Amino acid sequence: AGVAGVGSLEVRAASSVRAFTGEAVVLRCWFRSSWPLSERLTIDWTWRAAAGGPPEPVFHYQAGAFPAREGPFGGRVSWAGDVGRRDASIALSRPTPADNGTFTCSVKNPPDVQHELPETVLSVARRRGAAFPRSSAGLLSLGVFLPSAVVLALLLVRMGRKAGLLHGSRKTVAYKKSSIEVADRPEQPGCVARLAGRCLQCVDTDEEDSY
Repeated sequence: AGVAGVGSLEVRAASSVRAFTGEAVVLRCWFRSSWPLSERLTIDWTWRAAAGGPPEPVFHYQAGAFPAREGPFGGRVSWAGDVGRRDASIALSRPTPADNGTFTCSVKNPPDVQHELPETVLSVARRRGAAFPRSSAGLLSLGVFLPSAVVLALLLVRMGRKAGLLHGSRKTVAYKKSSIEVADRPEQPGCVARLAGRCLQCVDTDEEDSY
């Protein structure tokens, strides 16, 4: 926080504040004076654009709050402090990047007079919800495509299993077919059958020789 003090008067303010478009922001300022507070107490806030230029009056307090009614902050500044608690803060509603710049908090409580003024640099960024549509679109896309991918994977697995079963059944059919083909082939006579055949041939030969 920025600090400025002369004698018994001390004023503090946040050195920088970040805000979001459209969301109200509070610019904090506190003071401390050894003299009792009176109706002579004044609080003034001014603003200088980030691009430079003369300071613009933003807020004035003396026995009451008097926010600016015209200018870049007309109707958008309100009192957020409490002099009894030495709080000189103000609130800015509907900020935009055009409000970027340096705010100065000035407090006077005669005979205490502030010489150095603490400054607060305001930076207004895009609204936090601005990135939400992209995130929600991404989540929506994920919610749509993820189930589709799961279903596709299940279908591929199922098709793969069917292809495996079909391939297996084809092997079985081929195996059975080859078994049938082997069964259809004439069996080769065994040793006993061949021996019996030769004996018969010998008997036939002897009978033919007797005639």
